[in-house]
Parts: sequence; C-alpha cells; structure tokens
Amino acid sequence: MTGMTAASSPLPPADRPQLGLRERKKIKTREAIRTATYALVEEQGYDATTIDQIAERAEVSPSTVFRYFPTKEDIVLTDEYDPLLLEEVRARPADEPWAQTIRYVVHRAVRLGTPEDEKVSRLRTRLTVEVPAVRSRMMETMSTTGRMLCQAIGERTGRDPDGLEVRVYAMSLIGALMETSMYWAEHGHRDDLDTLIDRTLDVLEHGFPREIR
Repeated sequence: MTGMTAASSPLPPADRPQLGLRERKKIKTREAIRTATYALVEEQGYDATTIDQIAERAEVSPSTVFRYFPTKEDIVLTDEYDPLLLEEVRARPADEPWAQTIRYVVHRAVRLGTPEDEKVSRLRTRLTVEVPAVRSRMMETMSTTGRMLCQAIGERTGRDPDGLEVRVYAMSLIGALMETSMYWAEHGHRDDLDTLIDRTLDVLEHGFPREIR
C-alpha cells in the first residue's frame, strides 16, 4: 500500500480461487523482474541499475519488463497488496468500528511478511527516501490506491465513495501511512513498525496529541 508491504506474500483468503496457468506464469515473471531489480539495486545502487540489466538478470526481454512495469520506479513500488487489503476490509464484521477495521488490516499486512519480505520492505522504503524519482512515482500512484479505498469505505459505510469526507479520509490515511514508512526509513528502520503504525492511526482517530514524542 505504501512501500511498507512487500510483494511476494499476498494475503491468502481461504476462499480465494486457484489461479490458472497463464496467471501463475504472469506472477512468476513479475516476481523474477522484481527479484532481479532488488538484487541489482543492492549490488550497485538504484541509478546504476538499468532496464537492460534487469531484463538480463530476470532472463526476459527489456520489452517484457516494460510490459509488466511502465517505469523502473514501478518495479520498486508496484505490488498486489492493495486489492487484497481491500478484500480484507470487506471481510471484516459489518458492525466493527471502522477505526478498528483499518487498524486490524494494516497490522495484518505488516505481520504476514517473512524475513525476506521485511528485507525488501526496508529496501523499498529506503529508496523512497533516497531517490526522488521513486518518491515522486509513489505520490502519483497514491490516487489509484485512494480510489480503491474510497470504494471500500463506501461499501462498508453506505456513504458516497466520491463524497468529500470519504475522499479526505482515504487520502489522509494513505498519506499518513506513506509518511510513516518514510519516517521508519529515515530513522534507519530502528523503530518497531507496528508501534509507528499505532501512533499514526492514533493521530487519525483521536487527533493531534497533547505532547509531541
């Protein structure tokens, strides 16, 4: 959703239908491209990593890379989590307070990761801080995630998903989580991410604290 989640372990609802061979091949190709990109960036840095190098490492053509990811920044940022997270929102009890729902879903996304996922998350958030092009692309993609979240809020609350209040809340949440991921990276990933998320959601739920930490 904001770079804090990695792309290799989507949330696994038990009733999710099995993917067909074609879709599994697509996912495998996307993962190969991502894995190649992360490895090259770790080895030589983001700016020195080219699409041709990524394609060679992933054993695909450069045109295939562009078919799956329009820009190099998208390789770093794009994942399959957003639709799955929204499915999690829809699956929560209808009478559950919204603040409790979103807290559960965000923490679930973070906690389901493996150690390798966490390593990728740290790399992605670090690049968001260090590389202006990655940060700019993330800002551009926030609107897409925001529209999906507005739809989920509308379904859950009966409000107009295009209403001002829904749009303001959705983009406030997404922006807040992005700032949390950047704060985490700016401080060397020393802080506990779950704790940072709780502090973030507390601000959204209760307003500005009396004492700044």
